[in-house]
Amino acid sequence: MSDAVRTAEKRMDDAARAAWLYFIGGKTQDEIAGQLDLSRQAVQRLVALAVSEKLIRFRLDHPIAACMELASRLTDRFELQFCDVIPGDAQAPGSIAGVAVAVAMRLERLLTNKAPMVLCVGTGRTMRTAVEEMDTLDRPQHKIVSLVGNMASDGHASPYDVVMRLADKLGAQRFPMPAPVITETIEDREALQGQRVFTLLSELRAQARASFVGVGEIGWNAPMHRDGFMTDADVSALAEQGAAGEITAWSFDAAGRVLQGPINDRVASLPLECPPQRLTVIAGSGPSKIVPIRAALAGHLASALVTDEATASAILSN
Repeated sequence: MSDAVRTAEKRMDDAARAAWLYFIGGKTQDEIAGQLDLSRQAVQRLVALAVSEKLIRFRLDHPIAACMELASRLTDRFELQFCDVIPGDAQAPGSIAGVAVAVAMRLERLLTNKAPMVLCVGTGRTMRTAVEEMDTLDRPQHKIVSLVGNMASDGHASPYDVVMRLADKLGAQRFPMPAPVITETIEDREALQGQRVFTLLSELRAQARASFVGVGEIGWNAPMHRDGFMTDADVSALAEQGAAGEITAWSFDAAGRVLQGPINDRVASLPLECPPQRLTVIAGSGPSKIVPIRAALAGHLASALVTDEATASAILSN
């Protein structure tokens, strides 16, 4: 091992140690400097390095009154089982990091249970990041089931698959949906859903304890369009129908009514439950998510919500 590599590794070790003492041990930077025989400025740099390199993760345990009030109002207005509202970041209104951590905490709390459990999941950036934030658990008795296909109609795989990543975290059984998110024709969708695997996925969903899904907007360059799951023509047709958002590719209007028409007729995902037959958590935040989240809650397409302070305020303002 070269001296440069040893030096880099030593610096990362020092950064991890300083961050642990600061965030977990509750030491001041002066105390850490004395303990590690460094200057206070060096400790500041090490702590900053640990944060930037994600050597330490944050879990907020202290409830913030304003967030709790927003959560309570959303819970009451939309008859939710629970609502988690995290502090927002005015400098990064589209950041999903905080919401992803809150979802990870909910998932861990649920999956820590040792009794065999079926959990259904959607896809998307928020859900994938949440799984990355989770601790590893040894739960081979659990079953993780995908509610949505794992590829585009041209065959390229989704970069935001969740079922495989979450099953890896748990050592659990995995049940992906081997199909496009939206098929090219209705006949293709019917043929795929006539296969035994779709019957099995439906049976597993009926046994599920909970579902965790993302929620997306409908529009030009929205995630479903940008990632190749919806064509230009699909987006235009849904806009004409008044689509406000989508969950597992099922589009719905501003009242939360699942749309009828040629686009949803080609969706291969398991049908949305309205009202939900089990705990169904939607997660999302940022300006682009306000309309779809509000619509999903208004239509009772979910029974729980994880979002941030700014998004919660905007949903309640209308």
